[in-house]
Amino acid sequence: MFLSNNLKVLRKRKGLTQDEAAEAMKISRTKVNAYENEHSEPTIESLVMLAAFYNLNVDTIIKTDLSKLSDKQFEELENGFDSYISGSKLRVLASTVDNDDNENIELVPAKAKAGYADGYNDPDFIAQLPTFQLPFLSKDRKYRTFQLDGDSMYPIKDKSYVIGEFVQNWIDIKDGQAYVILTSDDGIVFKIAFNHIKKDKTLLLHSLNPLFQDYEIKINQVKEIWKFVSYFSSELPDVNNTREELLGAIKGLEDKIKDLKMAL
Repeated sequence: MFLSNNLKVLRKRKGLTQDEAAEAMKISRTKVNAYENEHSEPTIESLVMLAAFYNLNVDTIIKTDLSKLSDKQFEELENGFDSYISGSKLRVLASTVDNDDNENIELVPAKAKAGYADGYNDPDFIAQLPTFQLPFLSKDRKYRTFQLDGDSMYPIKDKSYVIGEFVQNWIDIKDGQAYVILTSDDGIVFKIAFNHIKKDKTLLLHSLNPLFQDYEIKINQVKEIWKFVSYFSSELPDVNNTREELLGAIKGLEDKIKDLKMAL
């Protein structure tokens, strides 16, 4: 394990003293010194906080000797292209189970979106979310449900609930499929994704609603990805408009895929 030395390497690479690092992370200098000199071990919550501060993943900080990396390799890490993106190592995912040890489907309501952006990897936060089970979903996969806030994916309406399957390997993201993506800048977004990770370490995000423009995000801004499985809503679709709008959205998506293929 390389945790203590890695923390020193990362702090110095940022050009910070122990006092400055402690102030930025809102912890005591004593803790920073203790972690870096193996006088004490950080809790899981503290590990997650340290990883977020240095923009790396927990597994990388613990198991990779960062002092042996070249500048180019370090730049790759800092750009978010570490072992977690390729799925070669297990992501740390806070989860809950029912009384029979079955994985719950946690529900993230719209009012909890801001809290989820900070607490997505905090077992205590996740444990406070409502949970339920759906017998038709696979027991071998992890699911979570997110309530939409906005109409960028119309005709899927505002306040609908989207069920997502946890994506372990981000390289497997399929062009033109829908995903719930937790980002460091925009929080939870629900979009059609186009995978540019191998090309330039980005995802192109597209909305079904033509009023919203496409945009790119750097992969190092991404915290979690959930593949769209299903959704449910308390509102009936607008019968008069939904078919035409849906066909228009599909046509726009087909054109987008065609343009992207021609650009490759």
